[in-house]
Amino acid sequence: MAISYKDSGVDVTRGYKAVELMKKHVKSTYNDNVIGDLGSFGGFYSIADENMSEPVLVAGTDGVGTKLKYAFLLEKHDTIGIDAVAMCVNDIVCQGAKPLFFLDYYACGRLYPEAEAEVVKGIAEGCRMAGCALIGGETAEMPGFYPDGEYDLAGFAVGIVDKKKVINGKDITAGDVIIGLKSTGVHSNGYSLVRKLFGDNDKAALEAYDEELGASAAEVLLKPTRIYVKSILSLIKKVEVKGIAHITGGGFIENVPRILPENVAAEIDKNSYEVPPVFKVMQKRAGITDEQIYNTFNMGIGMMVVVAPENVETALADLKANGEDAVVIGKMVAGKKEVILK
Repeated sequence: MAISYKDSGVDVTRGYKAVELMKKHVKSTYNDNVIGDLGSFGGFYSIADENMSEPVLVAGTDGVGTKLKYAFLLEKHDTIGIDAVAMCVNDIVCQGAKPLFFLDYYACGRLYPEAEAEVVKGIAEGCRMAGCALIGGETAEMPGFYPDGEYDLAGFAVGIVDKKKVINGKDITAGDVIIGLKSTGVHSNGYSLVRKLFGDNDKAALEAYDEELGASAAEVLLKPTRIYVKSILSLIKKVEVKGIAHITGGGFIENVPRILPENVAAEIDKNSYEVPPVFKVMQKRAGITDEQIYNTFNMGIGMMVVVAPENVETALADLKANGEDAVVIGKMVAGKKEVILK
């Protein structure tokens, strides 16, 4: 008796359908630098028009993590792709790099073309927000490896920057000012703890209005990660930005020191902005200290930029003109490459 690939759980016709459904979303991200069309073995992107003395490429990769559990349970797949893009492009723009293109990896136990097309729709939206092209990806149907109805999602982004304009924090000094760009919520980190505090198997409870949150948990926890690329690229043309930190896993405590010189510490004023309700709720439910929660979540600040005092007003004005809710949250002081919460 013959056993076909379909008998083993992989139906290639579902893959063909998924490609057809996602084509329009993918093409919506194309620009004049994209060479070729969907379906090649590799994606091509021209950098011929980049006017740089010494262009260097900056690459980043990341996934969405266990936030996906809420997408599965709530059957909402159209924004999770934004998270995949955001986690990659927000990282590379910290070096002053302009994202050029993005690739995605989608793996599942059984392929549902409509669900994958919704995911790719979100990826395409994220790419448009970041000004980059979605030039390829991979769909892996792996029966017996992932449970039916679940999938994993990861991405990879490449950007470009003139070497002499790389932002790495080396020129940060005591007295420089830290500006925080507010987040849309939890973004895409810390969801292993989030799921313990809110649960991940009771759809009705998650969709019910929560007085403490001022919304349903479903609405708050699936809100996509903010993409800061266009705002940051505008800012670095207006003022000298000495350092940029994307506040992801590890929160303030681990991410900010990555841009600090050895003799500088970052002093953060916790009262300089209103921490969103979701973080207050989680801290109360978990019974953890400020140090612990600021070492886990973004606490309402998704990105930080460091500028000299004389550039603060110009920086705030430009960020606000680009739609950011930006506020001074601290300063650099003499110290030992650490975060001081005040």
